Amino acid sequence: MVDQALLLLRIGVLALLYLFVWRIARTAIRDVRGSAESMILSPGHGFDALPKVEAPKPAGRLLVVASDVLPVGAAVVLDADEVLLGRDPSAAAMLEGDTFVSARHALVRARNGSPTVSDLGSTNGTFVNGERISAETALRPGDELSVGSTRMIYETGGKR
Repeated sequence: MVDQALLLLRIGVLALLYLFVWRIARTAIRDVRGSAESMILSPGHGFDALPKVEAPKPAGRLLVVASDVLPVGAAVVLDADEVLLGRDPSAAAMLEGDTFVSARHALVRARNGSPTVSDLGSTNGTFVNGERISAETALRPGDELSVGSTRMIYETGGKR
């Protein structure tokens, strides 16, 4: 009876070990691939003959208030339609060395003249004012954006 219980316990531990290794491999593969964009065109995109209207660029910056990898007081200027945050070398805020940040972690976009932030499927999430976001979220002056160990405050364009 005891031998059977030990055998079942060993099988259970082995199954948990395999599950743990599988989860690590799946997370590593997802992080290496980044967020793959779909090749399916949604209505209104692709072969649209209408002229494209440029969205106004968000005025402002993200001021670093705490970070393990960026100096406090550094600023990420939001001067493009899309500003990438992550470990990727093309990121505007390259957070290389922060093990809690994905390669393509979050994206700040211009939406009707105001910035919004989206999580790009990161493992550890993106937070606005301490709340984990799951959809595109508007940034207002004074909002705190957290990506890995880095915390930044959004300021409007008037402060330079």
